[in-house]
Amino acid sequence: MVGPSSSHTAGAVRIGKAARQLFGEQPEQAHILFYGSFAATYKGHGTDLAIVGGLMDWPTDDPRIPHSIEFAEQSGVNIIFEQGKGLFSHPNTAKIILSSPSVSKQISLVGTSIGGGNIEIIEINGFHIKLTGVYPTLVLRHHDLPGVVADVAQLLKQKQTNIGHMSVDRKSRSGDAMTVMELDAAIASELVAELESFPAIQSVNIIDLSKANNE
Repeated sequence: MVGPSSSHTAGAVRIGKAARQLFGEQPEQAHILFYGSFAATYKGHGTDLAIVGGLMDWPTDDPRIPHSIEFAEQSGVNIIFEQGKGLFSHPNTAKIILSSPSVSKQISLVGTSIGGGNIEIIEINGFHIKLTGVYPTLVLRHHDLPGVVADVAQLLKQKQTNIGHMSVDRKSRSGDAMTVMELDAAIASELVAELESFPAIQSVNIIDLSKANNE
């Protein structure tokens, strides 16, 4: 990894990388809010550089991380840093809002760096979920209807893919839900296509931090 801290740099890279993979492409703007210890020390510990390195989809040992903000801005990303207001259960917390106004696209993600370069994503687009990024992960936005999760689980059974962890949250007013499944096997494009064909599923995204991208 690129130091100085596994929590403040390696973990931050992985949070940024998770947000980039969820967004699916390079955003036009990145609004990054730091909380707790991150807010107090992010400049001195290089957390800002680390999280932007993750947004560039770089690994934790990429030698370009100390210059990540310069690289990002040169590639057309407008970056905004801010100290967030309010409290979270973990002091090393960051909220990332990625957007591309030209195509009306935006996502938000909240992640915590829990030590040793490990992370937990605790919120996606306002849904309170949990994933670690250790395993290939499906992020499903869907209508809150009976049988949706069962249908997904049945498809995974047919593909002989085991679910290691699952997290679900729903919004009763909108009738929308989010299901996150950490899987024991890589997620094939064919599986994504089949899930996207389900009438109740609105979107399918993948977070797989084990994938290397050195571009």
